[in-house]
Amino acid sequence: MKAVPSLEFENELRADGAGVVAGVDEVGKGAWAGPLVVCAAVIRSDVAPDVLVARDSKTFAEKKRELLFDTVAAQCSHWALGVVTADECDRLGMSNAQRLAAKRAVMGLGVRVDAVIADGKWDFVSPLVPRVVMRVKADSSSASVAAASVLAKVSRDRMMREFAVEHPHWNFEGNKGYPCPKHRDGLRAHGTSPIHRVSWAFMDNLGLTTPKTLFEPNL
Repeated sequence: MKAVPSLEFENELRADGAGVVAGVDEVGKGAWAGPLVVCAAVIRSDVAPDVLVARDSKTFAEKKRELLFDTVAAQCSHWALGVVTADECDRLGMSNAQRLAAKRAVMGLGVRVDAVIADGKWDFVSPLVPRVVMRVKADSSSASVAAASVLAKVSRDRMMREFAVEHPHWNFEGNKGYPCPKHRDGLRAHGTSPIHRVSWAFMDNLGLTTPKTLFEPNL
């Protein structure tokens, strides 16, 4: 049986003096089109462990994530998205884009965060908060990271469905900007849309455009 995300890590950090602990997760890093989205989420202190509903978003089908979205949001005292556009991803490069998205998410919470639990190995949150704990598959073990995972994924999926109406040739409603045969076919037939990341390696592979020059921003 798979472990259910809990507040064990959050409670350990609180016991060590962290008053506000947020979970952070990202979605869209590997996409060819659309925004990079980072969510920061703080679980309410009065939510009983046995009623937490958030799980790693990848374990849910799209319709199930949509059904759970409002409940997950309601179990958070604070949550916020950091959205970085495809154009910003091109100009900044992915590492800096991820840092900027994290900054927008954490600053958007509107509360001083003492510690963050983030999914993965690479710290894209420091030095925004005093303490950052990186954990591989944190969205499967930390309830606040799982909440951030669901909120980020559903929010970005909604954005991509809206983009699909404006840009119908790339099947964004189905692939959400990620690689797939229909996406490749759309690129070959119609070139890029305004929300494609034109500096990504796939552009060279498909012979579509020349990558943009990246710059190092002051984040």
